[in-house]
Amino acid sequence: MAPDAQPSGHDTGAGARPDRPGRRVAAGADPDPRPAPAPGLSPDEAARRLARHGPNEIPAEPRTPVVRRVLHQLCDPLILVLLVAAALTLATGDLSDATVILFVITVNTVVGVAQEVRAEQAVMALSAMSAPAARVVRDGTERSVPAAEVVPGDLVLLAEGDIVPADADLVVAVRLLVDESSLTGESVAVEKASDGDPARGRVSAGTVVVRGRGRAVVTATGADSALGRIASLMGTAPGLTPLQRRLARFGRTLAAVIVALCAAVLALGLVQGQPVELMIVAAISLAVAAVPESLPAVVTLSLALGARRMAERHAIVRRLPAVETLGSVTVIATDKTGTLTEGRMAAEQLWTPRGEATVEGTGYDPGGRVVRAGATATPEAAPDLAELLGAAMLCNDAALAPPSDGSSEWSALGDPMEAALLVAGARLGLDRAAQARELPRVAEVPFDSDRKRMTTVHRRPDGGLRVACKGAPESVLRPGILRDGPEAVARAAAQAEVLARRGYRVLAVASADLGEEAARRPAVRESGLSLRGLVGIMDPPGSGAAPMIADCKRAGIIPVLITGDHPLTARAVAERLGIASRDEDVTTGDRIRKGTAGDLAGVRVLARTSPEQKLDIVQAWRGAGHVVAMTGDGVNDGPALRHADIGVAMGGRGTEVARQAADLVLADDDPATIVAAVEEGRRIYANVRRFLLYGLAGGTAEILVMLLGPFLGMPLPLLPAQILWINLLTHGLPGVALGAEPVEPGAMRHRPRPPEESVLGAGLWPRILLMGAFIAVVTLVVGVWARETGRPWQSMMFLILGATQLGVALGSRARPGSAANPFLLVAVGTALCLQVAGVYLPLLRELLGTEPLPLTDLVIVCAVSGLGHVVMRLQARLKPERPPRGGPPGAERR
Repeated sequence: MAPDAQPSGHDTGAGARPDRPGRRVAAGADPDPRPAPAPGLSPDEAARRLARHGPNEIPAEPRTPVVRRVLHQLCDPLILVLLVAAALTLATGDLSDATVILFVITVNTVVGVAQEVRAEQAVMALSAMSAPAARVVRDGTERSVPAAEVVPGDLVLLAEGDIVPADADLVVAVRLLVDESSLTGESVAVEKASDGDPARGRVSAGTVVVRGRGRAVVTATGADSALGRIASLMGTAPGLTPLQRRLARFGRTLAAVIVALCAAVLALGLVQGQPVELMIVAAISLAVAAVPESLPAVVTLSLALGARRMAERHAIVRRLPAVETLGSVTVIATDKTGTLTEGRMAAEQLWTPRGEATVEGTGYDPGGRVVRAGATATPEAAPDLAELLGAAMLCNDAALAPPSDGSSEWSALGDPMEAALLVAGARLGLDRAAQARELPRVAEVPFDSDRKRMTTVHRRPDGGLRVACKGAPESVLRPGILRDGPEAVARAAAQAEVLARRGYRVLAVASADLGEEAARRPAVRESGLSLRGLVGIMDPPGSGAAPMIADCKRAGIIPVLITGDHPLTARAVAERLGIASRDEDVTTGDRIRKGTAGDLAGVRVLARTSPEQKLDIVQAWRGAGHVVAMTGDGVNDGPALRHADIGVAMGGRGTEVARQAADLVLADDDPATIVAAVEEGRRIYANVRRFLLYGLAGGTAEILVMLLGPFLGMPLPLLPAQILWINLLTHGLPGVALGAEPVEPGAMRHRPRPPEESVLGAGLWPRILLMGAFIAVVTLVVGVWARETGRPWQSMMFLILGATQLGVALGSRARPGSAANPFLLVAVGTALCLQVAGVYLPLLRELLGTEPLPLTDLVIVCAVSGLGHVVMRLQARLKPERPPRGGPPGAERR
């Protein structure tokens, strides 16, 4: 049971209060509202921050100016490739193509900026952690002030439901219980008391009062508070995503290859006696054709579609690349309380001398049942359970609140552990209100940390009294309290130890009916009681947690549990969810601090960790070559969320610090959305590789045609304008449409790509060369045949080179034969019509230097170009995409 503090002192505002070290300020005096500057800040900077945010406000991540957002988008490595392509196109004097490329850059930038702005607005709408107001005593008068205006030395008043506005030392605490899970990860509320104990007598900013009341003198605000010190660990987010790093390496390699090949084409043309100006333009045009300038647009479209799909699943993508990063994740490090668990206490296991039972249900909703031997238990069928839970409900100060204000969930008022007992009783079929009417409370002995138990006295309808007691097993299972025999007490103690080893918080419950005269004597109230049984309470795993972990392991992703909670609780949750086996070691923060924890990138369960240690654990996995996703909801998760490759925060019950540090915010707190995001990331990466296969195969074919054509009697196989036109049509709408391809079947049944693997790895290079060589051979064969038979060979090569590439685009579909991604069908059809128009419309013929073809030649070209689709499908069937085999150290399944 969470401890209750006894009253300490008088609940008055009298007396002096400290303001700054070495100075005392009377309670009636108004302190200097300027707090001492945060460490490392100059007085001027501290004053500026105070003017902007107030003394106690830890500002959320500031809004980024639009100009900076635009520059950030333009500095993306993918956009830099596109800018180079635009510069090369301008060098050819082709303003129309330059306009198209610049249009793609504009669209990409607008989409990226718009997504960031929308995400920022959505996160701001979720921001509800900071206390909007605080009650303080100033000038001897109680007043309400904005929480940001609380200063060191203020006397703050705390009551049930309040968010503590600043770090403070308690001067009065009446049964005060504080939920510190957002700071520590500890799922059980903590007793506070003004008894001189530094740990029990201090409250921290951002924590929540769940029961009782108190008064405290503020000692630290803003950056000096516990919350502020954790925020200072946030630093800056990591740089490029795995895909961005891969594409940057690819861009550098591609640029070197293109320069070399274009130089070869230029030299070969000059040797053939072609004009220098013409060959320079042809070399530049070939460079533009070889650069897959639609790649940034493909990536942006894929990311935008992924963000939209995530929004439909109630997940807010704060940065577009975040979705793709999840597809590359090899390790998911997750917090426990509120992330994998429900974030609320539940009585799950019941034990009485007559047998065991299990409580089923979710949250604080009284709906559910108690199961014994596979059947639903009732008070009539299981009187021993009714006595156990009936006594636990009598000896109880909590209450349950039904859904309100649009919420669909019940909530707890008071101690969460006591509320869990009320829920268990309601699920058995007991009526709390009827019980209170029948057995009104007439006296009580409150819980305190020394006794570790609570006792209440109730009047029975017949005039006698009933005593109910609950508390820690070691304080209740004692001969002086129970009248049960030693054997029965030993049996109960052994069962309590079993439940504790399984990670439960165990309460022992006893009761007895006494005569009124005996019950009036305090010493008699807690003696001669009958043991009713034990209750095992835990913050249970959420309904979506186990399937999420199973899906991650099936996808080759290593789950790691990092929590500030007790090691036994962490082990129990890890075992239930399949994160770790019973035999695996649980490392603690104390072992990390002493340096005896060993390699942190090899431990699956870590407990009693501090925010700094969570950050160290994430960095250890990243240093071992993994791509790490961190999920969490508390302030203590903020630094790790920020420094992981991708941070995923719970939006509903998550703190503002966690939301601002994350790249992805789950508005509905459903961990299953993480698996959907991983699938989205893999879809995006697969579509990027699909486009690269298609686009680079076409570029390779164009280079081979230009290199080999002169040896086959064609001094300049294609004119610069013709190359640019083909490039515009094939890399335009069809290329972008490939980014909208659906996820491939089985995408979540293989491991993530190794982080060091090239974007063209896993056999993609050979496939590109194979398809490029095939397209080039088909184009050259048709060109030679047309030239030998007196046909307009250059126009036929122009037409078949573009049409065959479009056939390859159709053959690249993730789900051929389905109605998925109709945009690709429309894009290919439109591009084919424009390609044909290039040899028939007079204006385009003059621009491109083509000649009209007879109908028979057009039919031949269209028929031959269909081979592109056939060969692409055969290649996909005979040489399918090779699933990842390697991976970072430790990626093998355990």
